[in-house]
Amino acid sequence: MTSDPRWRVLRVATYNIHRCRGMDGRTSTERIANVIRSIDADVVALQEVVGAGPKSAGQAEELGALLGMGWVMAPTRHWRSSLFGNVVLSRLPIIHHAQHDLSWKTCEPRCCQRVDLAMGEDTLHLYNVHLGTAIFERRHQAQRLSTIMIDKRVGQPKVVLGDFNEWMRGQATQMLNERLESIDLRAHLRRRRTYPGVFPVVHLDHIYYEGTVEVVKLELPRTRLSLMASDHLPLVAELRVQFD
Repeated sequence: MTSDPRWRVLRVATYNIHRCRGMDGRTSTERIANVIRSIDADVVALQEVVGAGPKSAGQAEELGALLGMGWVMAPTRHWRSSLFGNVVLSRLPIIHHAQHDLSWKTCEPRCCQRVDLAMGEDTLHLYNVHLGTAIFERRHQAQRLSTIMIDKRVGQPKVVLGDFNEWMRGQATQMLNERLESIDLRAHLRRRRTYPGVFPVVHLDHIYYEGTVEVVKLELPRTRLSLMASDHLPLVAELRVQFD
């Protein structure tokens, strides 16, 4: 089935690492790296990452070095004089990187990070998203994200994943479902809640796509390590993607 050269298989994950601060109050980049290593994903979209600052190269560079993965960061603001925002870790070659502003009024700055990945001679467009916590803020961000996604200059396939901060089927979710295909966690997982880490009670992390994509498997690793390492659990999808 996978011998068709127009089909490619990859594992993607979204993971809000909460500045590598675990549920025990301890900050450990190495612990987060161990969680990511255990899920064996080709591409990982991270949110709430501390980047370079006056005294440190940052968590993005450290995670990349620990895991042997390439990375790019899309900072949205500063946290204690260091950059702060989204990061994509990838085993695949990164051939293009862009950042779209999703900020709304006086709320915390947010962004959509786009990373184009080489899969042989083909290109996968991956979008790493972290939406806001306010209802009207998310509505604005969903509209903006929908506009970004319908840009015909960027071809299919597209995979959109991240922390959408919406645990019920609100307007942002409905708007995104009108434009994109959503991976239905109910069809793949018995337990679907990703937040907070130790005792997850809500489902904030999602994966959408556009194009010919088949979901082979969906995983929500609930190990002792992952339950403690961050206030979110990683959401992992194994996908078969067809290129035109």
